[in-house]
Amino acid sequence: MSCPLSVRSATADDLPWIHELRHRVYAEELGQHAANAEGRLVDGLDGDNVYLVAARGPVRVGFVSVTPPWVGRYGLDKYLTRAELPLLDEADVFEVRLLTVEPDERAGAAAPLLMYAALRWTSSRGGRRVVAMGRADLAGMYQAAGLRPVGRTVRSGAVEFEVLTGEVAELTRGTTSRHAATLTRLAAGVDWRLDVSFAPRPDGCEHGGASFTAIGTDFRNLDRRRKVVAADVLDAWFAPAPGARAALARDAGWVARTSPPSSAEGLLAEIAAARGLPVETLAVGAGSSDLIFRAFGRWLTPASRVLLMDPGYGEYAHVTERVIGCRVDRFRLRREEGWRIDPERLSAVVGTGEYDLVVVVNPNNPTGRHAPAAELRAVIAAAPSRTRWWIDEAYLGYVDPAESLAPFAATDPRAVVCTSMSKTYALSGVRAAYLVAEPETAAQIRRWTPPWAVGLPAQLAAVAALRDPAYYADRLRHTHDLRRQLASDLAAVDASVLVEESVANFLSLTLPPAGPSAAALVAECRRHDVYLRDLSPLSAAYEGRTVRVAVRDSAENARIVAAYRAALTALRTASAAPAWSAPAAGGTR
Repeated sequence: MSCPLSVRSATADDLPWIHELRHRVYAEELGQHAANAEGRLVDGLDGDNVYLVAARGPVRVGFVSVTPPWVGRYGLDKYLTRAELPLLDEADVFEVRLLTVEPDERAGAAAPLLMYAALRWTSSRGGRRVVAMGRADLAGMYQAAGLRPVGRTVRSGAVEFEVLTGEVAELTRGTTSRHAATLTRLAAGVDWRLDVSFAPRPDGCEHGGASFTAIGTDFRNLDRRRKVVAADVLDAWFAPAPGARAALARDAGWVARTSPPSSAEGLLAEIAAARGLPVETLAVGAGSSDLIFRAFGRWLTPASRVLLMDPGYGEYAHVTERVIGCRVDRFRLRREEGWRIDPERLSAVVGTGEYDLVVVVNPNNPTGRHAPAAELRAVIAAAPSRTRWWIDEAYLGYVDPAESLAPFAATDPRAVVCTSMSKTYALSGVRAAYLVAEPETAAQIRRWTPPWAVGLPAQLAAVAALRDPAYYADRLRHTHDLRRQLASDLAAVDASVLVEESVANFLSLTLPPAGPSAAALVAECRRHDVYLRDLSPLSAAYEGRTVRVAVRDSAENARIVAAYRAALTALRTASAAPAWSAPAAGGTR
């Protein structure tokens, strides 16, 4: 009985075989290249692109190449200029090429497995579009897989190719729906050694919070939470204010069984008093996601055009692209500019008048950078009147309440400010949030709000929290101290890893290009019950190398540092093992 197929990233030991198989197929068999005495075809992108290898035990049977955008060049550059193929200038395009399988394996599962692996690898690194060269005589097969021609053909030796492209989300949906049975069989039999899960989430969005799966979503053993460091979500490390805790604990039976005020009138009044805003400018929801889904679902259609910051909070891309189906563009934040929003560049992009909605998370999650309120106000004021702005201020409490655009949004119909009470008020579990808009827009949102949308525990806790600003000011100051110490301790572990602090309750680790992937680091830390967040799926700008770490208390921060140190040691050791015997990174068999 033959060994099951495995799929993994190639190592340096695989390159001689890859070059030899390329020569046999593309020189000797297809005549695409001239044969040479060495019997090897070497790719100019080797060392920059990524090869994924399929094998049976130690016997390699096929490979595929993926070239990510951060390489700065593609195989297609040999045949077409960027003017002829402008999509190559986009920041999240990955080139899939050189799908190559040994002759005796071509009738089996190796080729479709490699194609699927390339799609999953691309998605895990923030890729939103793939481009490929497909043999013209096999165009029907590629189009059946969901790729579409761009209207360009190229010739290499005796072979003519069609240039094809496809959206990663559409290709994934098509593959998982049309070939569900095949994927189920593959998942059961393949030795999946890539640092990305075999299957995407059912809704296609990585929401975070994997740490709760370690605790148990059946809630049967909540004591497990004491063993898990949940640094993959940005919940507060501290407890809610004493008054909020007392409100939840006092007569818990009554709180659980009693219907709350249907429109959260008391909570609205408390927010208005605390923020100095007219109550008619407010609307509340069961967390910011409730408000996002409710408002966007009413405002936007598939014909709408939306601008998102990139990198940015993934929920916005999920709602606009996958749920509503809008046309979504990205405003690229640049590492070399410190991830800041350049107001002049943003004004120029929005000034075209093409956007129905612009979303700005400020401070940004996941970059942790804050754009001054004065700069944003000026950009919004100069923007076309038809463009609505959604400003998410979930982390503003870590900066300065005076930087809020809420007073501006209360009078300007172009702006809406959304504020979650989860992060700075330590109320993630009870789900409370509010938005600020001019009265007509706020009244519209309230009309779309079902009665009792915010439960009684959330209303009681939120009101009590708003009445204790001194407690939270102290906790937020201490958060900054904890973050600085955590950053210092992590930086001392390995100088080759870039540690970047945010202005909020998290920081980021960026691994060197020659080091392990972010996904591998996250998987290794989980062996120590420490959960971090791989930022790679959010944006190709992270190059698969950046991890976000939430600030916890001193004891848990020490566990994070210890797990991180142990993970780096283990990954360095594993990288020296033979490729075919290396352990799977988060995979299944």
